[in-house]
Amino acid sequence: MVAAAKLRRAQNRILSARPFAYELADMLGHLVTQVDVSLNPLLKPREVEKVCLVVVTSDRGLCGGFNSNLLRFTVAHIQKHYSSQKEQGTLRLICVGRKGYEYFNRRKFDIHRRYLGIFGRLSFADIQDIVEDIKDDYLSGAFDRVEIVYNEFKSVAIPKITHEQFLPIPPKDIKEESKSKAAVDYIYEPSPEEIVNKVIPKHLDTHLWRVMLESNAAEEGSRMAAMDAATENAKELIRTLNLTFNKARQAAITTEILDIVGGANALESSS
Repeated sequence: MVAAAKLRRAQNRILSARPFAYELADMLGHLVTQVDVSLNPLLKPREVEKVCLVVVTSDRGLCGGFNSNLLRFTVAHIQKHYSSQKEQGTLRLICVGRKGYEYFNRRKFDIHRRYLGIFGRLSFADIQDIVEDIKDDYLSGAFDRVEIVYNEFKSVAIPKITHEQFLPIPPKDIKEESKSKAAVDYIYEPSPEEIVNKVIPKHLDTHLWRVMLESNAAEEGSRMAAMDAATENAKELIRTLNLTFNKARQAAITTEILDIVGGANALESSS
């Protein structure tokens, strides 16, 4: 019941945040078609040598396979795409959530930053601080690519594990998703370059905010499903134990009755 109440709140938050995040991405997609992406370091692609993965997990357990499935996916993703970076020590992790940090810390991964207890007090200001840290590291050359791995909220029972490129902002997100709007010719005031420079930070903040809300809603959905399964398993266990107890009691009563009847027959025979 507690998980269901938290799920409703988390679901309402993500449903409210998605339209703004998607529309902002569409607007940025249209603007980028009007400017030279090489002029903005957050748009300009780099040769990938140093990689950072932002892994978003929960701070608490008791939510089924929510964390374990995501962590297995992350390890497989690293082995498939970034095994050379891991061997060379140029793969670093940013762990959002205690479960991811504990998992990768035990396995001696290079953890660049960790943010624990975020979901207990999830706020947009905290997300802006995280984005600012990631941008500073990226602009300083600490990373050539930043990806986010998280659980996207698709249904209550089954979240969808998703990985997205965060920096540099990929052309797929900023161009292909807004083809219908890119054909329209707008007049911009001030220039498209100035607007892009203003919109990109808002886009990154909103992008990570949506990711965190998706993960939070998916976590509560998984926790509700896990608690429901635990409740049903407990009921079945109680039913099985009651049946076993009743059988044992019936067997004990039958044995006592047989002893009494046998004793009475013995007394009659002796008399």
